Amino acid sequence: MSVVTLGVHIVDVLARPVESIPAGQDTHLVEQVRITAAGAAAGTAVVLARLGLPVTSLGAVGDDELGDFLLMVMNRHGVDVSKVTRKPGEQTAASILPIRPDGGRPSFHVPGANLGLSTADVDADVIRGATVLHLGGMDATWGLHDPAFHALLDEVRGRGTQVTLDLLSNMPDLMPAAKTFLPHVDHFLPNEEQALMMTGAPTVEEAAKSLLAEGPRTVIITLGAEGSLVATADGLTRVPAEDVQVVDTTGCGDAYCAGFAAGLLTGRSVLEAARLGTAVAARVAGGLGSDANLDGAAALLS
Repeated sequence: MSVVTLGVHIVDVLARPVESIPAGQDTHLVEQVRITAAGAAAGTAVVLARLGLPVTSLGAVGDDELGDFLLMVMNRHGVDVSKVTRKPGEQTAASILPIRPDGGRPSFHVPGANLGLSTADVDADVIRGATVLHLGGMDATWGLHDPAFHALLDEVRGRGTQVTLDLLSNMPDLMPAAKTFLPHVDHFLPNEEQALMMTGAPTVEEAAKSLLAEGPRTVIITLGAEGSLVATADGLTRVPAEDVQVVDTTGCGDAYCAGFAAGLLTGRSVLEAARLGTAVAARVAGGLGSDANLDGAAALLS
């Protein structure tokens, strides 16, 4: 039994707390700076590995120093990165994140090699061997908006693989293409802004019902401090967030997806998996970066 994550791989450079950008050549001292493996596939893979689960990550990085760093860090955490594609002449995706005192995270981002990931780069046999396949950031991996890739998803689902889907951005122009994946996945985990944007619904409850009608058997809308809304054919259920002092919201959605996938892999129900995702996200919110506070996180699975 294993999880495969497929999609966006990013290097994050984070600093906190940042109240303003210095003018001119000024310097502001901060308490902490970190550089981490992140992105809706890579970040989720790292959290899964820290939970003690076997995970392989698929995606594209540049043939550059940032790519070297990203693969080294993921491998050190226990992620199998042997099937990640290196793209000569392209930059590895990266973000600079000045974290506000309240945990908010404006960003400077270059999408890099993620935009060039295509069906031809994906090892179909690895996907066929997955118990759970997590698609991370399909809105930003345009080369996978491909009928052949959708057919591969339908094939593996027919064999029993559970497919989860998370998005990367809140960019309106990317939402229509991302929506085409919904008939080909089992569980969709957008955030509130993405769900409302994709549906035009006035409430998250109506958005969840609308997205459920597009094909997935579960829709989970993450709501930040308000927790999450789980929608299935049996109805809507609110799962409250845990009470935690938020340091940084970076990677909380990826951590939720990792906990949810871990729940599926270990035989939990959808609601139990959502509660596990909530617990993992709460840990990450209490530190800086998408892999924060995960020492001993494997105990959450016991």
